[in-house]
Amino acid sequence: MARSPFFTFKAQLDLIGINPFVAVPEPVLQEIFRIAGKDKGPIPVKGTVNGQPYMQTLVRFKGAWRLYINTSMLQNATQRIGEKIEVTITGNDDPPALLKAPAGFEAALKKDKAARAVFENLPPYLQKEINRYLLQLKTAESLHRNIQRAINFLKGKERFIGRDRP
Repeated sequence: MARSPFFTFKAQLDLIGINPFVAVPEPVLQEIFRIAGKDKGPIPVKGTVNGQPYMQTLVRFKGAWRLYINTSMLQNATQRIGEKIEVTITGNDDPPALLKAPAGFEAALKKDKAARAVFENLPPYLQKEINRYLLQLKTAESLHRNIQRAINFLKGKERFIGRDRP
């Protein structure tokens, strides 16, 4: 498969609500649509902001396509509104990265085949959300307690991460 071309443009960092973003020029946007094979829904993209690599999703909000710029893409982004930044962008057909689950959660899933089957059939974003939640816990006790809650969630026995089991 051929690599998608990168497009470069300069744009002023703007703000909507609390979210910094740049508008993507229409000709670049049309090329991204062509690469992605769609012009609706979120479109995965990658590139650089001021030379720093990023992976992000291009989204349409209030009638305009926006590339939201978070602090992992541009340090102190919210304090830099009005600054011109250099952006490279192309479509991203790389599969989304899943966070590796904590060892204790992997072990619990190996023991409980029913919970594992449910976890493996969850959409990738929800698998990632569960793993991210477990990885941010600070103590072994908290991790152990929440691994059990996650298993119960997968078995439909309780809520977890603010959700009912899908």
